[in-house]
Amino acid sequence: QVKLVESGGGLVQSGGSLRLSCAASRESDKKLYLGWFRQAPGKEREGVAGIYIGTSELYADSVKGRFTMSADYDGKIATLQMNKLKPEDTGIYYCAGHYPSIPLRDTLSPQFYDFWGQGTQVTVSS
Repeated sequence: QVKLVESGGGLVQSGGSLRLSCAASRESDKKLYLGWFRQAPGKEREGVAGIYIGTSELYADSVKGRFTMSADYDGKIATLQMNKLKPEDTGIYYCAGHYPSIPLRDTLSPQFYDFWGQGTQVTVSS
């Protein structure tokens, strides 16, 4: 089984920064691919950032140029550096993982992920 634990959420003013972390623990030695998602109140869960074989990243248009994802090669830890935060970035942020490699274009689609963390709240005040 896989356990994902997010940390680093909080309250920040518009224009501020936060850094989220995701720690993955699992019994298998297989490479785990991690991604970041978020869900605002009353909205569907959306992909924020995904990573492909540890070399390429994909970002939602709404966060491009402001958010940066990094992950170690084996998928044991991932971070999401969020800069220039806006009130519309408010929501619960989730770390998610999957084992088989998927095309980069699919790394922002939640249906391809099998494992999810509990989420961490990010609130951006105006």
